[in-house]
Amino acid sequence: VDVVTRRTRFELAEAEKRAHILEGLKIAIANIDEVVRIIKKSANTEAAKAALMKRFKLSEIQTQAILDMTLKRLTSLETKKIDEEYEELIKLIARLKGILESKRRMMGVIREEIADLRKKYGDERRTEIRAAAEEKFSVEDLIAEEDMVITISHAGYIKRLSVSAYKRQGRGGKGVTGMTTREEDFVEGMFIASTHHYILFFTDRGRCYWLKVYEIPEGGRAAKGRQISNVLELKPDETVAAYIAVKEFDESHYVVMSTRDGTIKKTALAEFANPRKAGIIAATVDAKDRLIEAKMTDGSEDVILVTHTGQACRFHESDVRPMGRAAGGVRGITLEKKDYVIGMVAVKREGSLLTVCEKGFGKRSEIDEYRVTRRGGKGVITMKVTDKTGPVVAVKEVVDSDELMIISAGGQVIRLALKNVRVMGRATQGVRLINLDEKDKVCDVARLAAKDEEENGNGGGENGQ
Repeated sequence: VDVVTRRTRFELAEAEKRAHILEGLKIAIANIDEVVRIIKKSANTEAAKAALMKRFKLSEIQTQAILDMTLKRLTSLETKKIDEEYEELIKLIARLKGILESKRRMMGVIREEIADLRKKYGDERRTEIRAAAEEKFSVEDLIAEEDMVITISHAGYIKRLSVSAYKRQGRGGKGVTGMTTREEDFVEGMFIASTHHYILFFTDRGRCYWLKVYEIPEGGRAAKGRQISNVLELKPDETVAAYIAVKEFDESHYVVMSTRDGTIKKTALAEFANPRKAGIIAATVDAKDRLIEAKMTDGSEDVILVTHTGQACRFHESDVRPMGRAAGGVRGITLEKKDYVIGMVAVKREGSLLTVCEKGFGKRSEIDEYRVTRRGGKGVITMKVTDKTGPVVAVKEVVDSDELMIISAGGQVIRLALKNVRVMGRATQGVRLINLDEKDKVCDVARLAAKDEEENGNGGGENGQ
């Protein structure tokens, strides 16, 4: 503001000075015959100046300008130029005074000038600063390659810790604290990866972000870590929906993704081999749709899509041809009106399928009960959905040794051993897993990192590979 104020005052003073001179010239031109007569009668310049000042009430500056005026200024063209210049100066003076008298106008000028600077100089830097050839190295060259335990909490906190911090214990040991979390938070994923390996994060808008393991904040066993959203350069309208740990981007693995509206997409893992800090498109997702899950597969696994109303469609992933990253995918399951996909399972462990409903009911059913069909079908019942159970909110592939956390919208959390949840037929409504208040409902379900993972740092998280 001070700079613009000083500049405006200077420009105003210069404009007023020039307008003052032009006023004198206009008077002289209008009375040119009398001006010439006074000058001719005067004995010298000083006498002529005094006579003109007295006769036309001119200032000394105006009078000097008249005496310095050449005869060519008397032509009609030059006279017109003087009139036009004077009129422009009067307008300029009024504008400059308006800027100085109005704070709003002053701020308007500043905004315009900033916009002009941005337009003129706001392009990318044209020169690239490089170290001398003999000094070329990357940060990764300075980081030792070692195995790290990566922990991700349900609330989205992430950290890494050296495997050596987890001492080996015998069977029945008490274990050690792996992560400090808030009372309603818990460790959802824990897996081992080298400092030079990647973690791929997939968002609900279909974008993929990378982190080298060494870029994940390091913390002690009791530290809770940092929010993933503060580590990645996420866009304002997206959240992390899934994550995958990757050792190498080989040709034999794939990333299978599913959306809320029933679309399935398979892309070769090698397509994600060129990282960009700002992320890349993993799948084109319609504005009203969102990505809900991403799994890494070996190309020979079965996929199960489960819907809000309790339908499940199982098909072989070979039914989904590999596509480029920018593709939108193909129909994975045909949905009834108002139905939508709530989860995807890539069958890996020959376990059972856990289905959990909104009002706290759930059950396990053998994977073999879900016959393999072609993709795009309506599927079969995975749970009998009633007013008592509420709609399906989560599905997980589980085995007896797994543990589960169920979280309600009201903040209620329960931890269950899956061996205590009996296996039942597909068409049953299950048993009550958590007692909820009448207005409360289940909002999320997660498989806990196994105890031996927490103690020894040896294993994979729910989304980790």
